[in-house]
Amino acid sequence: MKRRDFIRTGVSAYAALAALPAFAEWSPRRPINAILPYSAGGGTDALARAAAASADGILTVPLVIVNKPGSSGITGATEAAAARPDGNTVMVTSAGSFLLTSMLRDTDVNPFDSFDIIAQIGNLTPAVIVPANSPFQSVQDLVDAARATPGGLRWAHNGRGGFHQVAGQSFLDRNDLEAQDIPFKGGGPTRAAVIGEQVDFAFVGIQQAAGFENELRVLALVAPERDAIRDDVPTLAELGFDYVAVSSPIVFFAPKGTDPEVVAGMEAALQAITETQQFADLMRERGNVPAFLNGADTEARLRQMQSDTQPVIDALKQSG
Repeated sequence: MKRRDFIRTGVSAYAALAALPAFAEWSPRRPINAILPYSAGGGTDALARAAAASADGILTVPLVIVNKPGSSGITGATEAAAARPDGNTVMVTSAGSFLLTSMLRDTDVNPFDSFDIIAQIGNLTPAVIVPANSPFQSVQDLVDAARATPGGLRWAHNGRGGFHQVAGQSFLDRNDLEAQDIPFKGGGPTRAAVIGEQVDFAFVGIQQAAGFENELRVLALVAPERDAIRDDVPTLAELGFDYVAVSSPIVFFAPKGTDPEVVAGMEAALQAITETQQFADLMRERGNVPAFLNGADTEARLRQMQSDTQPVIDALKQSG
């Protein structure tokens, strides 16, 4: 979807608020802390901070992003789930990674039982990237090297159980490849590992390449269609490689039991934020575009992802 499809004027943003009475009934009095369970500098962090920067004039209080990394996002999610359900603490996260981690591991929290889903503000799609100096000029080069030295290549992702690992591991499995995976805490550290040539390749959000084009090379997008911004990057589907299409919506969650009027008010505010020109511009700077979905549609998308990825998760569990 093209950026222009998401951009709205300030007038329409405020109209979205006026159309939902619940927004008028919700008036936060204190800053809203949005726990982000990953380190600063990653794709989720970039989108969340773009939303926070675009909230002025829509929210009457600051939206504060609080990074709480650890345990592939579960540390921050556990803290957010335990917060008082009063609207003063929420969570913004890569919902795909959160969902897949909760499916892969025995966690105390999950997207459906521990939270009320507020809304989606954007989407992350993984890509295959290599250092700029890598000898791999194409995915075929990478595949050939992996087949020549099974287990000899090292690859990075944003954490075990996350959607980047699921995307990368499913690509390796579908193409009968072996490589050693190296997890990092978030997209920023993963990108740094590639730039520093600590790994041979990575599966990480394509937006991580924005501004680092001289230090990274994007070989392919893990998706059925090309990216709206980096439309020069071919997809694995185009290149004829087998893969599983796994992406991640960036979603705001409220602790389970939050007043439905508060959730509805937050949903309306997030819709208005995503429809501002400022948010669209900040997203483009970060190599992405807005993609709003209301709470109900976001939940439906996550439940469909749960169904689609269950075979991949089962295979990962069996492989240890």
